[in-house]
Amino acid sequence: MQNTRLNTLIDRLGKQFSQWVQNPWRRMSLIIISLLVGAFLASAIITTTGQWASLDITLAVLMVALVELINWLKYRRVGQKNLERSLFVRTAAEQSQLTLDRQPLWITLANSLKLGLMYGLFLEAFKLGS
Repeated sequence: MQNTRLNTLIDRLGKQFSQWVQNPWRRMSLIIISLLVGAFLASAIITTTGQWASLDITLAVLMVALVELINWLKYRRVGQKNLERSLFVRTAAEQSQLTLDRQPLWITLANSLKLGLMYGLFLEAFKLGS
């Protein structure tokens, strides 16, 4: 790709955002915001589909598919890391480095959104008494 002004601007913004997110407090604030947005989306989705009363089953299938997709993205590497740990004897420093590896921010935010969505759905179910 050519090095245009737009590409340069997008690269700079991406680098600045990744540096901004390195601060643990900022990262945690984004995760909490994602959790709250998920809870809000659950409430909005339930009230909207409750009014139409024809999209309940379709939306339930879409929600389950979304949750399973996010679970697959979040936990697909766990089995691979456990296999690597069992195959090779590592020093304590290498073991601690493996536990410190972070997943990308977007996967963490998607998982937080999923948790907020599930919390909101359970909260709405308790409100309705079902």
